[in-house]
Amino acid sequence: MSENGFSKSAKGEAAAGTSDQGMNIAKDGWYTELGSMWPGQGLSLQVKEVLYRGRSQYQDIAVFESAAYGRVLVLDGVIQCTDRDEFSYQEMMTHLPLCALERPAQRALVVGGGDGGVLRELARHPSLQEIHIAEIDAGVIEASKRYFPGMSIGFSDLRVTVNVCDGIKFVQDAAEGSYDVIIVDSSDPVGPAEVLFQQVSAWMVSLVTGLGN
Repeated sequence: MSENGFSKSAKGEAAAGTSDQGMNIAKDGWYTELGSMWPGQGLSLQVKEVLYRGRSQYQDIAVFESAAYGRVLVLDGVIQCTDRDEFSYQEMMTHLPLCALERPAQRALVVGGGDGGVLRELARHPSLQEIHIAEIDAGVIEASKRYFPGMSIGFSDLRVTVNVCDGIKFVQDAAEGSYDVIIVDSSDPVGPAEVLFQQVSAWMVSLVTGLGN
C-alpha cells in the first residue's frame, strides 16, 4: 500500500482496477482505462488536473478534469461519467421506463446511482411523490456532491430519500408492490456491482406495482 492510500504490487507498480493504473499506463498527462470486459483495448483522455484520488470502504475513487470531456468520475479504474456526455446516459436510463408506463409513476427506487444524475432526471416528473435511492458507497455520493454539482443536484429534491446501504438487501427487505418503477444504475458487473447483475432481477419484479400491465 502506498503512502497516499493507493494499492501497489510487490514491485511497486499500480494495482489493477485503480486510477493509479490508468495514470501510469498513459504517461505525460493522459489517463487510460483498461478493463477486463474489453481486453486488448483502452480508452484514453487527456488530463488537465487531478482533483481527487482516494479509496472508500468499497472501491477506488478518482475525479479529474479532462481536456475534452470536462470532469470525469472514475471508480476502480473505470470511467463512470463525464460532464460532457453524462446527460445521454441519465436521460435514457430514466425517461424511457417512466414514459413506458400506462399511468404516471408515484414511487420510484434507484439502486446505485450515487452520482445523483438519475435522481435529477426523476425529479423532472411531477407525478412522483417519493424517490428512494439505495447506494452502497457514501464515498461516491460525497465525491459527486463536491465535484459534479450538475448531477448531484438530484439529491436536493425534497422527494428524495437517501439510503446508504447494500442495494440487494434493501430490495430484499422492501415490501411487495413498494414501487412503480425501479432503475438499476450500477457500474460494470465487476467489483461491488457484480452481485446486482446476478441476484436482483427476480426480487425487483415482485416490488413493482404493475403500472405497465
